[in-house]
Amino acid sequence: MKKQVTIGFILLGLSASLLLMDACKKKDTAPVNTFNPTYISLKIPAGWPTPPLDIYANNRLTEEGFQLGKKLFYDGRLSKDGNFPCASCHQQFAAFATYDHDFSHGFNNAFTFRNAPVTFNMAWMPLLHWDGGVNHIEVQPLGPITAPNEMAETMDSVLYKLKAANEYKTMFKSAFGDEEINSQRMLKALAQFMGSIISANSKYDKVKRGEDNFTPVELSGYNIFKAKCDACHKEPLFTDNSFRNNGLALNSLSDRGRMRITGNRNDSLKFKVPTLRNISLTFPYMHDGRIYSLGQVIDHYRTGIITSQPTLDPLLVNRIALTNAEKNDLVYFLYTLTDTEFTSNPRFAQ
Repeated sequence: MKKQVTIGFILLGLSASLLLMDACKKKDTAPVNTFNPTYISLKIPAGWPTPPLDIYANNRLTEEGFQLGKKLFYDGRLSKDGNFPCASCHQQFAAFATYDHDFSHGFNNAFTFRNAPVTFNMAWMPLLHWDGGVNHIEVQPLGPITAPNEMAETMDSVLYKLKAANEYKTMFKSAFGDEEINSQRMLKALAQFMGSIISANSKYDKVKRGEDNFTPVELSGYNIFKAKCDACHKEPLFTDNSFRNNGLALNSLSDRGRMRITGNRNDSLKFKVPTLRNISLTFPYMHDGRIYSLGQVIDHYRTGIITSQPTLDPLLVNRIALTNAEKNDLVYFLYTLTDTEFTSNPRFAQ
């Protein structure tokens, strides 16, 4: 009887030892989570307001996500024929707008139906596009990617091409922890890149920081700007992000702006107030690129506003009175908003 009990204890001990060894083996062979991205933060320039939305609340900003977004931004594979990456309409040297074109070129010799808006300082834009039809940066690329007159692609096809590229498997893993490539991750990466593009180092900014001084003409222009233009183009963003009718005639495309989104007649001919930052680089001007020079833009506000439009912004019912000398000084000031460091910054370049 004692022998049986002893043997039983021995067998029980062996079983326990084997189970412990097996558990140790499983622990040793369990996959190790090596996901360790480099977290970065959105740098808010001194004196600027906090962005109205936390665009990275559910998309924590990382260096790996930024770099993936940059690669996607410059990759023609996001378009049907490979010729139209995001960067084809948003060119860095043109402050991420389209240089010298009223409408941008798209797939199969088509054109966009509005002038390409700038894609910088987007973290401070609660609504995107000229009509405010997009309310978050993460979904913004869906429109141009799938529009038949722009990139003309489908999300399924884009993902198929990305999944076939080994470099993307590596980059998605670095940015998100594994090699899965899906539309949500792609859009989050693009948002990390585009939302991090900030322009805040023009001569105007240096003057505000005490690093430079306006010339007498520029200073005169700045004072004119504050008296005549600041109500809509508020510093330091040089836009209030509102939608206003500035008295332009309805164009040949019958584009009524914000009304296209809201269906409200009171929004007819209202378009987003654009930022004036880098305005010397983003011609032609207005939502349809109908005006090619800053002087002509100012002349529109002096004499060209159609004051009989029912939805005209109340601030413009008497147009804006400016002498020729004031016009000249104002142009000189607007040129101080050009940020050449930003337009040549290798961090944003392909």
